[in-house]
Order: sequence, then C-alpha cells, then structure tokens
Amino acid sequence: QVQLVESGGGLVQAGGSLRLSCAASGRTFIRYAVGWFRQAPGKEREFVAAISWNVGDTYYADSVKGRFTISRDNAKNTVYLQMNSLKAEDTAVYYCAASGRSSGSYDPALYDYWGQGTQVTVSS
Repeated sequence: QVQLVESGGGLVQAGGSLRLSCAASGRTFIRYAVGWFRQAPGKEREFVAAISWNVGDTYYADSVKGRFTISRDNAKNTVYLQMNSLKAEDTAVYYCAASGRSSGSYDPALYDYWGQGTQVTVSS
C-alpha cells in the first residue's frame, strides 16, 4: 500500500503561483510513477502532469504546458507540482496518484493509489 497526502492548495489571484506537494508513505515510493489530475465541479477528472519513477520523463497536458512543472524528490518521498501563471480555468480539486508502472500515464485507470485531493481556486 502507498498512502498519498496532497497539500499546498489554496486561493490565489489569476497570474499567481502555487506549489502543490504530494507526500507518500508506505511501500517503496521510488519505483512508482506519479501523476497529477484535477477535477472541476461538473467536469470529469482530467490529466495534468506525470513523472516517471526515475525522474527521466515528464508529461504534461497541453493546457498546462509551459506553466506547470512536475518534479520529485525520492529522498523525501515527495512529488511537487509548481503552478505558475494560474488562470481561472485551473480552479479544481487536484489529486496526486501513484502507478506501479515505471512511466507516467495520461490514463487515470493505470494508477493504483490516490490522495484525497487539495482545492485550488484561482480568482479572476
């Protein structure tokens, strides 16, 4: 089992920045790819970013490319999502998820463990 806890969400003005953290505990986290997803009210959960277990590969949704950066510190069992130039449409609950696959994926069905989510609200 892997337990994931997100933090760092909050209220920010458009154009501002936030850094989300996903802290993991349990089984060896280093071998898991990690993804960030988000879900806005009335919408389906959507892929945001993912990172492979060895930090070699990162993946981003087109909507966040150039604004968001995913990174991980395996020594701290933590994955980060740095979000810059935030827009109102980035408002959502953000979830991190861990996959036993070595590479990240856009498909939420390929993730085995999920956190409880953290709310990000961007005011325009």
